[in-house]
Amino acid sequence: MRANLTNNDRLARICAPGVAMFQRDLEKTLLRFAKFPVVALLGPRQSGKTTLAKATFNNHHFVSLENPQQRSFALEDPQGFLKKIENPVGIIIDEFQYAPELLSYIQVEADEKKRPGYFIITGSHNFLMNQAITQSLAGRVGILTLLPLSLHEILNNKLVKNLNEAIFNGGYPRLYSESFSPLELLPSYIHSYIERDVRQFANIGDIHTFQKFMQMCAARVGQQLNITDIATNCGVDSRTINKWLSVLEASYIIFLLKPHFNNFNKRITKTSKLYFYDTGLACSLLEMSSPDNLSLSSFRGALFECLILSDFYKQYHNSGLRPALYYWRDQNGILEIDGLVDLGVTMVPVEIKSGETITKDFFKGLKRWCELASVDPSNGYVIYGGDDEQKRSMGHVLSWQQTGTLISHLKKQ
Repeated sequence: MRANLTNNDRLARICAPGVAMFQRDLEKTLLRFAKFPVVALLGPRQSGKTTLAKATFNNHHFVSLENPQQRSFALEDPQGFLKKIENPVGIIIDEFQYAPELLSYIQVEADEKKRPGYFIITGSHNFLMNQAITQSLAGRVGILTLLPLSLHEILNNKLVKNLNEAIFNGGYPRLYSESFSPLELLPSYIHSYIERDVRQFANIGDIHTFQKFMQMCAARVGQQLNITDIATNCGVDSRTINKWLSVLEASYIIFLLKPHFNNFNKRITKTSKLYFYDTGLACSLLEMSSPDNLSLSSFRGALFECLILSDFYKQYHNSGLRPALYYWRDQNGILEIDGLVDLGVTMVPVEIKSGETITKDFFKGLKRWCELASVDPSNGYVIYGGDDEQKRSMGHVLSWQQTGTLISHLKKQ
């Protein structure tokens, strides 16, 4: 399938001088999923999908449908296109959303030749790719999601100096590999995302109102979603806001965290909370100018919460697992748990506090939830903005720097 390379060998082969390639936590999972004849690697633009695919399957033939000539070839003559790029080891087809019709022909190839890990396809649009994949390749494809750099990846590579930098910078690899300032890269990313992807795939006419909508979403990070409020402030109807939220979800900009109820039907219908997959993107939309400004910002607590919860999502996806994460709020709306990790048999409560000094107030929500759930509070977690780790009778206190492998740790218990 590929040469047996060390990490250093792999980096030497794919990295241009002066450009860094970061070891990604998804790589082992990607190799494991190569037992499928087709592996789909999805995620937002510039999350590192192409780099990871080429590094992991370095003997595969690579073709990008961003190239207009390759795209028209694939659309006009799918069989001829696949024959032209055929390779004894395998094929990587990048930005597959431009020619989803190819999937029917890949299905035939996969069924006839039964070659594990032969087709590696990448795509940036969940709403196009998932539908096409599930219709054409059910049972033949392993689907993975690569999000921006996780905390584990950022800290392992020593890419930030402190918590405010981690929040302000976010995790898009190009920021670090090409030494961009967030003030340079992220506004450009937002502009190109809106101009290119939203116009092309979502048929949104009023781009200025859509950008205002994105800024309003950033200002509501960590809050329960209020469609009517956003619609009123944007001057559009609620149906439009629901459509636009679906666009942001499908292109891996935001995720909606559902509340937990024992009754699954209630879990579906009750109000979700809104978060960004990348805090750097949220900071850019909020027009923050530096990491130092975060200390004085009223958004810092919500952005810290977003950093941790989005990282939980990354940890799940990097392991090839579907996120099983919720939040809880009591009937009066006074106490809540920021995250409930569903382990199947048990739920693990996680409170997230941006303060750097541990206080008893950190444990108030944990205590109440554990009383209602009749569980030992010492099994819960508080993640905070300081540096210490403590094991208390009221819960396990972790520094933000220690949370990058928490989900895998909990899954092993």
